[in-house]
Amino acid sequence: MRGLIRSGLAALALAVAVSHGAEAQQLRVGLQDDPDVLDPTISRTFVGRVVFASLCDKLFDITPDLKIVPQLATGYEWSPDQKSLTIKLRDGVLFQDGTKMDAAAVKYSLDRHLTLPGSTRRSELSGVTGIEVEGPLTVKLVMSAPFAPLIAVLSDRAGMIVSPKAAEAGAAAFAAHPVCAGPFKFVERVPQDRIVLERFPDYWDKGRIKLDKITFLPIPDSAVRLANLKSGDLDLIERVAPTDLEDVKSNPKLITASIGELGYQGITINTDNGPKSKSPIGSDERVRQAFSLSIDREALVQVVYNGFFIADDQWTGPASPFHIKRPVPARDIAKAKALLAAAGQPHPTVNLTVPNTPTLMQVGQVIQSMAAEAGFDVKLQAMEFASGLAASSKGELEALVLAWSGRTDPDGNIYSFVSCGGALNDGKYCNKDVDAALQTARTASDFATRKAAYDKVTEITDKELPIIYLYHQQWLWAMAKNIKGFTPYPDGILRFNDVTKG
Repeated sequence: MRGLIRSGLAALALAVAVSHGAEAQQLRVGLQDDPDVLDPTISRTFVGRVVFASLCDKLFDITPDLKIVPQLATGYEWSPDQKSLTIKLRDGVLFQDGTKMDAAAVKYSLDRHLTLPGSTRRSELSGVTGIEVEGPLTVKLVMSAPFAPLIAVLSDRAGMIVSPKAAEAGAAAFAAHPVCAGPFKFVERVPQDRIVLERFPDYWDKGRIKLDKITFLPIPDSAVRLANLKSGDLDLIERVAPTDLEDVKSNPKLITASIGELGYQGITINTDNGPKSKSPIGSDERVRQAFSLSIDREALVQVVYNGFFIADDQWTGPASPFHIKRPVPARDIAKAKALLAAAGQPHPTVNLTVPNTPTLMQVGQVIQSMAAEAGFDVKLQAMEFASGLAASSKGELEALVLAWSGRTDPDGNIYSFVSCGGALNDGKYCNKDVDAALQTARTASDFATRKAAYDKVTEITDKELPIIYLYHQQWLWAMAKNIKGFTPYPDGILRFNDVTKG
């Protein structure tokens, strides 16, 4: 009900704005979560990426079929030894504060990603040892060794270029009023309520921007998001519950779009981050193995998602050439009990934190019921999504149900999460053999070497289970029928170029 009331107020405000602004093209978007900090250097939430797509252009972007294309860049060239990358930049690009986007700004942003305290981009760019300005529109990235994922890395937040003038005010000030070079400029944010962006009139590709204003409204309950869409208080919603798909399709005022994701849904285990890691599941891999064996992934997907999602136990999706072709492991209660007995933990307690959306709480409840049959006492704790991430990074949780939206290069799905010191490695898992294999995959240019290295990572992490992988989702959006030009992307990010509202 709170979401409906909030959206009703937003609709009233919109009506007032339209009465003063005539035929303004304004879009109201329902998000599943409220983003964390609006700073691409520090942010780590998927919904943050959704907002950044309208706010912050990147050096490169992807196409719906996963080709990497220039955005703020116009082209690039690798050195013969693959240890430096020269990038040519687009001329005439302005930040939303009117300052120029040039090579100096690119160097500033990349250096900031690498050095700002709390940066979650640092490990993504860890192969980069220096950034050199070679001209007003030319920048060179220098590496100590070849770094295969680099272009893919620069097609996401690590490639977002911020205004040096705005960033010099400090990280807190920048997050309160972010300034980038994207199609929409920041207007306001009311936490847990709304984020408002307006069209930037001096955007370099302004001919493709048809909308005047976008308002993002976080509404965790998928049923409430859908009710708001059906009532007309929202124009588009993300992550429609698969159980609501038939309801949406039967509504003549609505249309849907869907595509398979690049990432995964899993459970991140705290294995070495403070006192909470001393739990049974954090301190003994046999308990983690038993927990994984207690889960029937196929049944989980069927019960919660009507079979719309893909059960799996891997960090890459089936569409990736790095995915290992093997059956989903069967549930094995007898083996799970034997592992718990060997660990001296026949009835371990697991405190499992779950984002406070109804669907993910149902995921938690199904896992709780399944694991109980093996002897686990799973205690569920609901927590707002961004708050859960913050608590996880501080080592305040034992285990967290956590999704990753995925990246075009497999490095983006694994390195930051399981490398020793990885920026997103909340559980502080560390295995030197995993690190060595990850480094091999980063520095190799041929597919076979990278595939063998990632298979080695999977072999080790399948046993030690710092993350228990559960399934891959299908992105599913619903929108009013008068929304035209929307294109689904497998990274799940909403891009509003060429989108109109009739």
